[in-house]
Amino acid sequence: MLTPPALPNDAIAACLASHWGLEAARAEFLPLGADVDSAAFRIDAPDGRAYFLKLRRGGAAAVVDVPAVLHHTQGIDAVMAPMPTLAQQLSVQDHGFDWALYPLFDGADGFTRTPTDRQWTALGTALNAIHRAELPESLRAGLPRESYSHHWREGVRRYQRRFINGVAGDDLVVHFLAFWDAHDEEIDSLIYRSEQLASILLEKSLPQVLCHSDLHAGNVLLGDDDRLCIVDWDTLILAPKERDLMFIGGGVGGVWNQPREEALFFEGYGTTQAVDALALAYYRHERIVRDLLEFCDQMFDPQASREDREEGLRQMASQFEPGNVVAVAHRDYDAIT
Repeated sequence: MLTPPALPNDAIAACLASHWGLEAARAEFLPLGADVDSAAFRIDAPDGRAYFLKLRRGGAAAVVDVPAVLHHTQGIDAVMAPMPTLAQQLSVQDHGFDWALYPLFDGADGFTRTPTDRQWTALGTALNAIHRAELPESLRAGLPRESYSHHWREGVRRYQRRFINGVAGDDLVVHFLAFWDAHDEEIDSLIYRSEQLASILLEKSLPQVLCHSDLHAGNVLLGDDDRLCIVDWDTLILAPKERDLMFIGGGVGGVWNQPREEALFFEGYGTTQAVDALALAYYRHERIVRDLLEFCDQMFDPQASREDREEGLRQMASQFEPGNVVAVAHRDYDAIT
């Protein structure tokens, strides 16, 4: 969320005190990301310690349970794990949200800070460990599995049919529709190619591993002394490893798209198992289609703030800029056909 959620004035202080024992803590809203179902706060305690509080609507238990296992049991320090409550819970429910508290990582995300060479290699090492992690069956059984669903493609097509008949709205809707109309043929091509690649992958039965599935630069925090931290585990899935590898060299946000960076990453990740170029191309296409559907949903959501809708429009337009995700997807498709 880019605007604070509607909470009673004392809700955060009361929740922190009753569940984590943090008395008289001060909360500062952090306008991070375009996810309208989550909100973030910086928490400053009287003893000088700082924390990160995340609120999310409809979060599954795996969102906090899996990172805790990866960090504490698997020993993957780069994974940010939630702090237990006084009752040893990893999250609590209050005011319509799931609340989770984390130590505050002192650093900046990958959109605002360039990873060092060592951080690139460390990210590769961490992701390899995540992909190889053995989870308790009780956790693994509850995770979604890759099915190459047509959900996102059909969702965008529904909006395309709706746009044909014209859509009324405010000035943001007018700008949104003008941009969409200018790129309609290219959007059609992205949807078709995503569907084509999905049909091929359904026959390949690639091995499925634990995937973060949203490993863009905004979800990797970079600190001093080559430290890094992987955050935001809201979209965990069992899928081919390419589900995560698509972000390395994928151009999301116009960054992480240099061959040298990929080489450093794979020094840490390893190359014992070849990367499936077709799967990589599919995930880069499908990511764009998924984002397009979310941008549409956000633009026409009567509950969404103007700030969130403006940011969604900005992000959608940026995807079609040189070096960003659409250009990378076209390049990948040309390379396998």
